Amino acid sequence: MNMIPPEFRMINPPASPMPNPRALRGIAVVALAGGLALTGCNQAPPAAPVMPPPEVATVTVAAQRVTLTTELPGRAAPFRIAEIRPQVNGLIQKRLFEEGSNVQQGQALYQIDPAPFQAALENAQAALGRAEASLPAIQLRVNRFQQALADKAVSQQDFDDADAALKQALADVAYWKAMVATARINLGYARVTSPISGRIGISSVTDGAIVTAYQPIPLTTIQQLDPIYVDVTQSANDLLRLQQRLKQGQLHSAGSSRVQLFLSDGTPYPLEGELQFRDVSVDPTTGSVTLRMVFPNPEGVLLPGMYARAVVKEGAHEAALLIPQPAVMRDPKGNPYALVVNGEAKIEPRPLQLDRAVGDQWLVSGGLTVGERIVVEGLQKVRPGMAVKEVPWKAETPAANAAAANAETE
Repeated sequence: MNMIPPEFRMINPPASPMPNPRALRGIAVVALAGGLALTGCNQAPPAAPVMPPPEVATVTVAAQRVTLTTELPGRAAPFRIAEIRPQVNGLIQKRLFEEGSNVQQGQALYQIDPAPFQAALENAQAALGRAEASLPAIQLRVNRFQQALADKAVSQQDFDDADAALKQALADVAYWKAMVATARINLGYARVTSPISGRIGISSVTDGAIVTAYQPIPLTTIQQLDPIYVDVTQSANDLLRLQQRLKQGQLHSAGSSRVQLFLSDGTPYPLEGELQFRDVSVDPTTGSVTLRMVFPNPEGVLLPGMYARAVVKEGAHEAALLIPQPAVMRDPKGNPYALVVNGEAKIEPRPLQLDRAVGDQWLVSGGLTVGERIVVEGLQKVRPGMAVKEVPWKAETPAANAAAANAETE
């Protein structure tokens, strides 16, 4: 029997509330995460991939014989130069050459009016003839007086006077002979000739000009340009250093004085020259020594005053260490160094002492030894202490570079 009062009875019990869909999804995510976490606790994490050592191109340092050269600036100078001046006073009748042309030794350049000199020559010849005409009579008189003096027919004073007259006549003949020679020389000077062969410049006078003997302003200038000099300057310090290296045996004499020349535009001069001498004095203002070279110049390419660069052989280095220029780097202070692969195949920085550039290579004077391997390519991929894989370095030839450039163009 149901003892519950009617007012407390529920005809239909209330339905259970429906779960929230968002809450269900959250519970699923948490359960999934928990399952994954439990699974991860049972497995080890995957190992990181091992990177192979970077690949670098290296070269082995080797000793080789190198002829060292130095490049010196200079200018061309004429082999011979002649300033033409008149040797007599007179009037220029005619100029006998074309300005800027080549003239030969002995060629006539100017004609000075010869009339005064011709007259002087004829006057001297006439006076010489007069002196020579009176000489026989005076000589005969002296001979007679000498015989008469032996016979006591004349006095000693008369003989002495006759002998003095003879000597005076002989002196007059000699004097007028000299005057004839002088007049003939002056007549020859009326025709101004070239003392050397070469190229003649501008004439400073024209026809009708009055000139004086040995005037300060030359009539024109002749320069011999084949062969031609090239005077270059070298620092006295460099010259001393070269002499010390030769004396210490670091360098040996090149055995040749041949010189190569480059023009101001960089093109090589086709003919070799020869080092003639080094000056014995140092210019106190520049501290340099002048070296004179002589070059053949048959085509007249080299002109006086032209700038040029001469390549002079200093000597031969029998055990030079040359390395490619790309292998040399600089630290923040500008000091050169290279990366060496040591016996453990690891990178080791090495400070260098560089002498000079020889073509596309550096001449190393300190820091490397024969047999060491230096990095040339792949420098950006390595650091000191890093293990590397070496491959031989192959220098790019000009032909290969040209082919690559053509391929890029196409």
